[in-house]
Amino acid sequence: MIRKLGFLVAIMSLALPAWSEQDAGTISGYVRDARGVPQMGAAVEILGSAVLSSRVFTNDRGFYSIQGLMPGSYSIRVSAPSFLPSLREKIGLKPGTKLMVNVTLTTLFDAIQLGPLRGPGDDDDWKWTLRSVANRPVLRVLPDGTTAVVQNGDTSDRELKGTLVFMAGSASQGFGSASDVSTGFSVEHSIMSSGTLSLNGNVAYGTGLPEAVIRTSYTNRLNNGFEPTVAFTVRRLNSPDVNSLHGASLQALSLMTSDRMTLGQVLELKFGSELQTIQFMGRVNAFRPFGTVDLHLSPHTVVEYQYASSIPNTRMEKGFDSAPMDLSETGPRMSITNFAPAVERAHHQEVSVSQRVGKTNMQVAFYSDRVVDPALTGVGDLNAETGEVLPDVYSGTFSYQGSDLETNGLRLVLQRKLLSDLTATLDYAYGGALDLTRPDVELQDAREWIRAERRHAVAAKFSGTVPRAKTHWIASYRWTNGSTLTPVDWFNTSAGQSDPYLNLFVRQPIPTSFLSGHVEVLVDLRNLLAQGYVPVLGKDGHTVYLVQSARSVRGGVAFNF
Repeated sequence: MIRKLGFLVAIMSLALPAWSEQDAGTISGYVRDARGVPQMGAAVEILGSAVLSSRVFTNDRGFYSIQGLMPGSYSIRVSAPSFLPSLREKIGLKPGTKLMVNVTLTTLFDAIQLGPLRGPGDDDDWKWTLRSVANRPVLRVLPDGTTAVVQNGDTSDRELKGTLVFMAGSASQGFGSASDVSTGFSVEHSIMSSGTLSLNGNVAYGTGLPEAVIRTSYTNRLNNGFEPTVAFTVRRLNSPDVNSLHGASLQALSLMTSDRMTLGQVLELKFGSELQTIQFMGRVNAFRPFGTVDLHLSPHTVVEYQYASSIPNTRMEKGFDSAPMDLSETGPRMSITNFAPAVERAHHQEVSVSQRVGKTNMQVAFYSDRVVDPALTGVGDLNAETGEVLPDVYSGTFSYQGSDLETNGLRLVLQRKLLSDLTATLDYAYGGALDLTRPDVELQDAREWIRAERRHAVAAKFSGTVPRAKTHWIASYRWTNGSTLTPVDWFNTSAGQSDPYLNLFVRQPIPTSFLSGHVEVLVDLRNLLAQGYVPVLGKDGHTVYLVQSARSVRGGVAFNF
């Protein structure tokens, strides 16, 4: 009996290592600094219930690998000379799996300095001109007395990202609006840790050649704090009226260059320009410089000067960072008078002061605007035979050239984080907006009666995320004391920016088990109550309307990989 028991123990002692080796897992990854430079010789220590301690060192590529780990929950601490230790916690390892855990080391100077401004692609709705505390690394004192930077897992180390979007419903913004059925795509590839190459586009479905916009860009984040970007965009739109404007399809090429730099963590500059060449019933070129200067007086106070030469795009604020560009994003904004084409030209200057007090953000801004040949939006079935309008072939809207606008004004913004997933914003603006000063005029004569009028505008906006469903939503209402054809504070890009009247945006993630990425349903509703419609008479005596914002309903599905 003793011999049999001894034989059984011997067999189990031989089989257990083989079983353990088969179910053991591996944790590996790369260690880099904040600029993406691999760190050789960094000590990587793994801690967990299934292992007392295991330490390895990174190679010349910053790579480490720890094998033979039993299933369980682990923490990884990485340390290197001149860097703060970095801690990654709650890393679950399943039997036989291989995990890739990349770690970014941070210096003490990086940890205490202000983090970068949040970009339009950030999922967090807590957006402001101030650098958010949430962007700073989180410091924690470890049991051995050392200070570590605690990092959450992220997907920023993925070299290739992509999005495919199917959208239905037109944006109803006049000539150049997106098709009522279109497909968008976005591909982003990381190059040598510091560079990003992107390809974005949107292809619409219609008669003749397809309408499309294709944009490719490259951004390089240099070690000296510079961030140059170059982008090239090609756009094509079919003729707005094949019967009256033969061959008047729009083709535009755009070259944009920009750079961003930080001087002493106090002064931040972003500047660049866009050069457009447009073929539409002739050829015209447009040069559009832009720039901002931010002076950080304290961690909670920023003074900013901004210059812009085109109407800002609000797609990112509405959540369309998940959906690649619409046809209306890149411009140019065109109109005609007596069959003569014109491109909208703008100049905007603004000085603002932003202050953060606890969970409340405040901003005071003074601005000066000048818009030449503004492209107004109209609603109604019209053709181009009068030579005064550019109809959109999808939405039943058109573009109409208004009088020049020259005005100045002020803006007050108050934003508060009510809950961790709920933000409220109030926006007040006072300034000039175009208005039709005489009612019941014919559309072809309306331009003579369009004047700049001083108006007050008040907007309330709420945004948040439903915790369990992860539904991201934005609801806003913007009121103006009187009829206008253009918004008050047209160039508003602050946290209080919102479309006129009642708007609702919803982005709902859909759980899937058959795709490696995730799926989102997008719904965008603008001017739900169809307010602000100013009636004018068309050539045939029927009533059409000039509007700040036409009612539109859009929806689609986004696949993110």
